[in-house]
Amino acid sequence: MKTSWRSASLVAAAAALALTTACGSDTPQSTGSQNVGAAPAANGVGNDYGAGTSTPTPGAGQAGAGAQAQTAGQLAVSKNKALGEVVTDGAGMTLYRFDKDTASPPKTNCEGDCATAWPPVPASDATAAAGMDKTLLGEVTRADGTKQLTLDGWPLYRYAKDTKAGDTKGQGVQGTWYASAPDGKKAAADAAEAGAGEDAGAEAADLPGLSTRQDPELGEVVVDKKGYTVYRFEKDVPWPMKSNCVGECLEKWPVVEPVDAADTKGIENKVEGRRGYVVLNRPDGLKQQSIDCWPMYTFAGDKKPGDINGQGVGGTWYAMAPDGSAIKK
Repeated sequence: MKTSWRSASLVAAAAALALTTACGSDTPQSTGSQNVGAAPAANGVGNDYGAGTSTPTPGAGQAGAGAQAQTAGQLAVSKNKALGEVVTDGAGMTLYRFDKDTASPPKTNCEGDCATAWPPVPASDATAAAGMDKTLLGEVTRADGTKQLTLDGWPLYRYAKDTKAGDTKGQGVQGTWYASAPDGKKAAADAAEAGAGEDAGAEAADLPGLSTRQDPELGEVVVDKKGYTVYRFEKDVPWPMKSNCVGECLEKWPVVEPVDAADTKGIENKVEGRRGYVVLNRPDGLKQQSIDCWPMYTFAGDKKPGDINGQGVGGTWYAMAPDGSAIKK
């Protein structure tokens, strides 16, 4: 009887071990993206505002919690060396737009903690800047009933970490926040397209969620749907999978959001002989794609498709190969 009990125990233990998935999770592997790690944020937005694991403390001056109720006044257009023409409010604070909002019809998707980090600009008392098409100004009604200023349909926000006129600290945060140009388009997008050229912009628009390109220096590197280089962080841990880029680190290194395995080209996302192609549910609420259990990032310092400005930064950041390995050339 004792021998039978021991045999049964060994069989059960072996079965449990066989079900232990790649990356240290407790769900079976799949060729599609599986979630591992912590549960997502309850509000559905997570920390998409790029502030890490907590809501950022508002700075001095106009930005911060008080800025949410402060009207825009007479808008202005300022010249930014890196971004070109940028819209500001009457106090010179940069105004931003959010890629997860919609312009047609206007709709805001920044609520709760997100709206604390990115105070919505009230629509009342806002007037167009000199030379700006005033018919582009409008408003959208938020969930709480307040009216938010829009530009060509895009809701406008300030950023809590901008503490003085001319600050553009919100530029490119999480790859979804951009300073607004006078026509309502993204200031960053205009600058990038000007540097990349028409052909590069057209090529990037046709890319799948993840694919590869041939870099003249590094060889085959992974790129995201916009053609931007994807990196891995040597201080991360692949098993059990853990990201050690948190807080302000994420402002420079935005996470790559989940990509279905079918929406890839040239990526080694099959499980045979590998640890899998899974999504990490981060403790800060963000969802992050991985290859071979290595979390994936882009670099805010890359301004156009094809840039590899993040390569070798700090001796810990490297472009990612199709199998998830670091390219250290």
